[in-house]
Amino acid sequence: MVFELMAVIVAGFAGAGAMLVVTQLLRGLPRWLVPLTAGVAMLGTSIALEYGWYARTAAGLPAGVVVAEAASATSWWRPWTYAVPMVERFIALDTGNLHPNAETEGLYMADLYFYGRWRPVQSVQVMVDCPGGRRADPAGGDGGAPVWRDVGAGDPIVSAVCGAV
Repeated sequence: MVFELMAVIVAGFAGAGAMLVVTQLLRGLPRWLVPLTAGVAMLGTSIALEYGWYARTAAGLPAGVVVAEAASATSWWRPWTYAVPMVERFIALDTGNLHPNAETEGLYMADLYFYGRWRPVQSVQVMVDCPGGRRADPAGGDGGAPVWRDVGAGDPIVSAVCGAV
């Protein structure tokens, strides 16, 4: 976060400096273009960093960890996201750590990681029934039986787990 703030500040100085040189070379340009260009450079850098977050984070995932689902969103304070929605969070699956159930064929325990912009990474274990197209969160905390949800084989998490085995 600190590096992104520094990048935005540097972009502002670079934009102002470039426009200052242009206004000195072309004497007819108004001087108010210097702070305007600094603001536009800072805004452009912020937007580029926001949109690039998902690609940078997904590319930095360790080997065996794949993106199962990505969620794009729009925001009123970022009106450009209505034209091109921005990925704000995604779910990654650790394919190298899938545990098959010894008693039931097609039943797997999987580790999921929830990534979000400006949020800490959270992890959870889920059970996936590949033949039945179901998944459940076994960590209810009460030691009881998991609650299964019929989500179908087209569910991103079910398809990622079943496709990895």
